[in-house]
Amino acid sequence: MTAPRFLLVAFACAAALLMPAHAHAQAWPAKTIHVIVPFPPGGPTDVLGRLVGQALGEATGQGVVVENRTGAAGNIGVALIAKAAPDGTTLGVVPAGNVAVNPSLFADLPYKASELAPVTMLAFVENVLVVNAEKVPDRTLKELLARAQASPGTLSYASPGAGSQAHLAGALLELETGVKLVHVPYRGIAPAVNDLVGGQVTMMFAPFQTVLPHIRSGKLRPIGVASLKRSPLMPELPTIAEQGFPEVDVAGWFAVVGPKGLPAAEVKRLHEAVVAAFAMPEAVQAMARQENIIAPSTPEAAVQFFRNEQERYARLVKKANIAPE
Repeated sequence: MTAPRFLLVAFACAAALLMPAHAHAQAWPAKTIHVIVPFPPGGPTDVLGRLVGQALGEATGQGVVVENRTGAAGNIGVALIAKAAPDGTTLGVVPAGNVAVNPSLFADLPYKASELAPVTMLAFVENVLVVNAEKVPDRTLKELLARAQASPGTLSYASPGAGSQAHLAGALLELETGVKLVHVPYRGIAPAVNDLVGGQVTMMFAPFQTVLPHIRSGKLRPIGVASLKRSPLMPELPTIAEQGFPEVDVAGWFAVVGPKGLPAAEVKRLHEAVVAAFAMPEAVQAMARQENIIAPSTPEAAVQFFRNEQERYARLVKKANIAPE
């Protein structure tokens, strides 16, 4: 299920759950809630984690501690969530990679995806295929593919690392179109974008919020959105699906999860608190600054979404023979 498909259900679910924060605070037992963020401070997962922490604090009236537990591509922090006591005192904000991709990439993953209990989907981040505007004259995917077919193995695409969504999107583009590209992995998204802007690599799939300033400055040229629907950030830009390849649909996303075994009543209360808080104007504005699309869901819908994404990426990882660095 893609971000646009999911949003139709998500907002309908959220609308029915909005209620004042003080309505929750009276019913919550006294306990400190720990929100684990499996990545360093300042990144998109951390921003969302702190918004979730603030939301839970206001909704429950309890103390909330946001902890950055980093390492091993986020796997250390996610393992802590999965192994925590299922009593509602430990939650986490996790991105797509740790739930949908890493289980197929790492043979020694310190947790199983089935050990995570979804509380709600939280947000989607659209990815866009961009090229260096000075080095690449192409303006459409058709033109770019023609160039790649004429000179196999000469066009390169950057990513923040092997197994990242940018890598998977590039591999998916190769599989669906039959072109041969060169993957250039970096240690993080910042150096990858820097080299793309500098012309050391040809193209990249990247979150809109990361490359939008470079698109506006004219240094990067957008070719298409990796989604089934156009982005509200750039509605004039066609999707890759519109240009003939609907399978190249790779959205980043984030979810709030707890450990398996979290009681249904606890999941319901946590879910209502987060969804209500993220409908408030302050949260909407904060998310807009991150160019994120708020997309809450029911816990049941999140379970099915997790399963669909895990199966989809497992097929891609196997077919493209992708391995972590």
